[in-house]
Amino acid sequence: MKKEYIIPIFVPHLGCPNNCTFCNQKRISGQTKMVTAKDVKDTIEYYLKNFRDDNKYVEVAFFGGSFTAIEKEKQIELLEAAQEYIESKQVNSIRISTRPDCIDKEILKRMKKYHVKTIELGVQSTNNYILQKCKRGHTFEDTKNASKLIRRHGFILGHQMMVGLPESTKQDDINTAKELIKLKPKIVRIYPVLVIKDTELADEYEKGEYVPLTVGQAVERCKAAVDLFNRNKIKVIRIGLQNTEEITDPNTKNSSVLAGPFHPAFRQLVESSMWYDSIVGKIKKINAKVKKVKIIANEANINNIIGHKKENIEKLKDTYDVEVIIERKDKIKPGNFELEIIESYE
Repeated sequence: MKKEYIIPIFVPHLGCPNNCTFCNQKRISGQTKMVTAKDVKDTIEYYLKNFRDDNKYVEVAFFGGSFTAIEKEKQIELLEAAQEYIESKQVNSIRISTRPDCIDKEILKRMKKYHVKTIELGVQSTNNYILQKCKRGHTFEDTKNASKLIRRHGFILGHQMMVGLPESTKQDDINTAKELIKLKPKIVRIYPVLVIKDTELADEYEKGEYVPLTVGQAVERCKAAVDLFNRNKIKVIRIGLQNTEEITDPNTKNSSVLAGPFHPAFRQLVESSMWYDSIVGKIKKINAKVKKVKIIANEANINNIIGHKKENIEKLKDTYDVEVIIERKDKIKPGNFELEIIESYE
């Protein structure tokens, strides 16, 4: 199986026709200058020199901004810069992210010509009122139309959604996940809303008009969405913004995050909590008062079963007075586990 590598190229706020209330791409990416063809080539060269696996799949990904909303000449300049690496088979494909209202047949024809394989849409919500509240500038109808066009033209469709947007309830976020599932994306990213400095949302937060989710609330909302995507075999490739020098704990000196559910291991919090729920559910079905159990699972799942800083093990002991022993067993498929009773109370 080939190891997948991403070469990220950030085009901060390039192509965006308006400022969403929650967004400051320059702060999120830590990059402010206009990207050039030379920047693209330099970035690709740098990453290729540092990839070690011979058996690998390499994808150049244009993140940030709205790639297909950039002026046509700039799109071509950036895409052409990557073509020599595709022709030499050092790079296998290209991925872009864009807005739902910046997709049409002509654009997709251009993307196909330049070996774009995956197109991710910044959907954020399927509730038109919430989209308007955040000044997204597009509707859910745009998302539906763009998604159908992307799939029809043979691209891999990706969606990006946010939880905790202004006036968005947990049910709104769950409904967004359900509506996206109907559009059949192959991949999804889920981002809890962070209050980023120098945004309209930051002003609303300072005035007390917006209250961000706590880490616990964000975990619960993301859990519900991830569970829905998992059940429908849609791969969740990211949960939470990547931890960088800019996107880090709000209490850190140079952090661009003013407030919100930031955690450096946010995805692990979500996945560990899902494992905890599954383990508790299995223990509750046992017709005995359990004192000690053994959980047997694949090595790939052990960290999430234990939990961030052993949170799950400690929580089982504190809440249910159950002691847990962990056993690794490669024969068990990732995602599954076995539970054995070691000791019960009389």
